[in-house]
Amino acid sequence: MSLSSPPADRQKGSAYPKLWLIAAIIASLLVSQFVHLNPYFSIVVINIGINIILAVSLNLVNGYTGQFSLGHAGFMAIGAYSAAAVTSFGGARWFDSLGGVNNATTTSLFIVALTIGGLAAALAGLIVGVPSLRLKGDYLAIATLGFGEIIRVIIQNTETMGGSRGFSVSGIYTTIFWTYTVAAITVYVVVNLVNSAYGRGFLTVRDDEIAAEAIGVNTTKYKVVAFVLASFFAGIAGGLYAHFIGYLTPEGFGFMKSIEIIVMVILGGMGNTVGVIFAAVLLTILPEVLRPVQEYRMVIYSLMLIILMLTRPQGLFGGITWRRPAWLRKKRTPVEDGNPA
Repeated sequence: MSLSSPPADRQKGSAYPKLWLIAAIIASLLVSQFVHLNPYFSIVVINIGINIILAVSLNLVNGYTGQFSLGHAGFMAIGAYSAAAVTSFGGARWFDSLGGVNNATTTSLFIVALTIGGLAAALAGLIVGVPSLRLKGDYLAIATLGFGEIIRVIIQNTETMGGSRGFSVSGIYTTIFWTYTVAAITVYVVVNLVNSAYGRGFLTVRDDEIAAEAIGVNTTKYKVVAFVLASFFAGIAGGLYAHFIGYLTPEGFGFMKSIEIIVMVILGGMGNTVGVIFAAVLLTILPEVLRPVQEYRMVIYSLMLIILMLTRPQGLFGGITWRRPAWLRKKRTPVEDGNPA
């Protein structure tokens, strides 16, 4: 008799992440409909959601696959400008073809724009990832850093998209609902992928790439898949950002933006999704909390990060294993424990 869980139990266990996803989407819908925040708090809450998407997606590459990318802001920029181009240049034609401006047409246009932004970033991730992910360590970091700077310079010199003056986005469509729906989907996809049989390939590459290659694992393929998927979600985050901030400038996607996202991943704990989410929330709120001490805000912020890194170099949640709550874990039968009745 097989000691593995029956198919029905496996299906039951796999349903829990879907329930969390549905619950998160419903919660974001209820909050957006019935909780009315002032503009300042709305900005902070949406920024938190966008940073969660960016940090969780980068954690797939830096945390779970063991690579070190410094170009995440570049993929965010590609998604932001691509999505903004769709709504700004194609919006009028879209509304004319669908019978005018209404909730259905604006929602569909926004979804199309986000999707195109994500796909454009994913395509860029594939083009950059195939050659650069054959590199390791510092060489990969330098290659991805160079890519991010190239994207910024290209945008600066593209007059169609405003160049260095910036680009005014047509339509502010990003809401708390859309932001946290995408954030929930991002977390769901990453968690399920990492916990799948395919995701164990990522962990194998991270733990010992040479040994993985020795047993026949195509390490480049796993790294490229993680890189492209992370780029896709970074592009969607860029699209959300574009239609929330309303005005894009190349300086908003520079080297420091990539560093900001990396700090969230490192502070939360590399390869720990819960920790990365917590760090994204903390590092978005912290500068706002310190705003009253404007002169010393960045000094205090930097000192806190240094102290945290000295006392918890593995990150706030590094080394902590999260288990499903007892009430969600199925009871094991004597047969499953290997002790037949």
